[in-house]
Amino acid sequence: MSINVKRTSTILKPDPSRVLLRPFSPGSPARVAAIIARIVSLPEYRVGPLLDEVSSEFSGRHQTIHDLFRQRFEQVRGFTLKEEELSEQRQLLIGSYFLAEYSLESAALFNPSIVPHPDQTDVPDGALRFILSLRATGEGHISSLTFRTGIIHPDQRIEVLAPAGFLIEPRQIPNPQFDKPLFERKLFELGLNGDFPHRVMEGLPDSFALEELRASLRAEQFRLPDGMTQEDQNAAQGIWMLARSNYEVQFQPEQELSERILFPSTPSQRNGIEDARFACFRNDDGTHVYYATFSAYDGTIVMPELLETTDFLRFRFLTLNGPAAKNKGMAIFPRKIGGLYAMLSRQDNDSIYLMFSDNVHFWNEHKLLLKPVFPWELIQIGNCGSPIETDAGWLVLTHGVGPMRKYSIGAFLLDRDNPSKVIGRLREPLLKPNQNEREGYVPNVVYTCGALLHNGELIIPYGLADYATGFATVPLAQVLAAMDSEGSRTGPNQAQRELAEAQSGMKYEEALTRPSPAGEELEGALT
Repeated sequence: MSINVKRTSTILKPDPSRVLLRPFSPGSPARVAAIIARIVSLPEYRVGPLLDEVSSEFSGRHQTIHDLFRQRFEQVRGFTLKEEELSEQRQLLIGSYFLAEYSLESAALFNPSIVPHPDQTDVPDGALRFILSLRATGEGHISSLTFRTGIIHPDQRIEVLAPAGFLIEPRQIPNPQFDKPLFERKLFELGLNGDFPHRVMEGLPDSFALEELRASLRAEQFRLPDGMTQEDQNAAQGIWMLARSNYEVQFQPEQELSERILFPSTPSQRNGIEDARFACFRNDDGTHVYYATFSAYDGTIVMPELLETTDFLRFRFLTLNGPAAKNKGMAIFPRKIGGLYAMLSRQDNDSIYLMFSDNVHFWNEHKLLLKPVFPWELIQIGNCGSPIETDAGWLVLTHGVGPMRKYSIGAFLLDRDNPSKVIGRLREPLLKPNQNEREGYVPNVVYTCGALLHNGELIIPYGLADYATGFATVPLAQVLAAMDSEGSRTGPNQAQRELAEAQSGMKYEEALTRPSPAGEELEGALT
């Protein structure tokens, strides 16, 4: 059965005019101090006009710009002469010298994920308000997370609202609370389970604040007259890094969603927050929380991390631990299965794996779910967002990489009660780059981080050549019907048999009749 995928006319392109004020450091502490000294040496009659000039030029591009100048001055205040009394205007002027505009999406705006908006008030019957997250990439190939809102209308028309003109970073919660048993378990997973970490944690309450942890670390640092050993110093650094990597940020309600920017702020993220896969997760009590797995990139190592929010105002950044929490492309199921959290992952850069855990922070075991079989995915396959629950099963969009490093989007279906069982698979891509989509930052790529099902229609926002974002829609019934006729019921052809046999190390007929893990993998690969 043919699948009628419709591309919409909506294209979101990167806009270099969307700029964020970021701290600017021109060099060493000595240079910073020298620059401040030159500003301090300016006669007072020049300070006011200079501040007015800067404010006039940039206040139309940034809200409350004087507040930002003041905050930045407080960060560099320590480089000024301590006895120097500086006027309010001079303080603001100093702050302006240590800020710079960063064009958030000057290079690309792509790899979207879509979820229902938590606020559905005043939405017409048959329509749905959604939140679209996007990977914005700017100077230095640094990626951050930006948002749009929109409406899927009753006729399936997709409307994305124009973004607001200002961009704002959130306020970091200064002294977040930590759960002691959870923190200790994360330390254990990191190998920080010696005498020093034990002493640091021993005196802390079951719920402790960052400053309490700092005080306990300092107490241990000065406990011995000869100071800390190198091993203890490494442990102290690891404990502090773990604490700083689990943090919370808060936006203000008056800030529109499209103004809110999640920019890298920890060492593990310093080169990017990449490819967030959002899911509206249903808790056991019926309440919902939004989880997003994303790739934190420090310039060398990619680590999966977790984002949590209920309202898109307050966000928690959480580390993921355990030997199976690695690589890119982790995607959480939107509810527990059999009392456990479930996650899709990548372990070997080739295939898709399934994981279960009793705690969303820890992932220890994985099981092979799907290998590349068809020509358009022989380099690798991976998920394209969290599984979507349907009456027929869990629908999973995939990306497959084929000849000429061409990325296409496919799909497969998992059993609702036993998602380790593959019950359907598309033999051909659902979406592949056409002539209008193949040119961009990375040619010949279509890719999504999450789709949405609405009124029987699959809504797929997708990145175009790692540059811009488009939308496609397709009836779910057509996708499922194609899987039935082409993915599950039809037997494998000779080429697919040979591939499957090479993967499993045994004959196809033998694998299907032999009750072994290899047989399960082979059967799944051919459905």
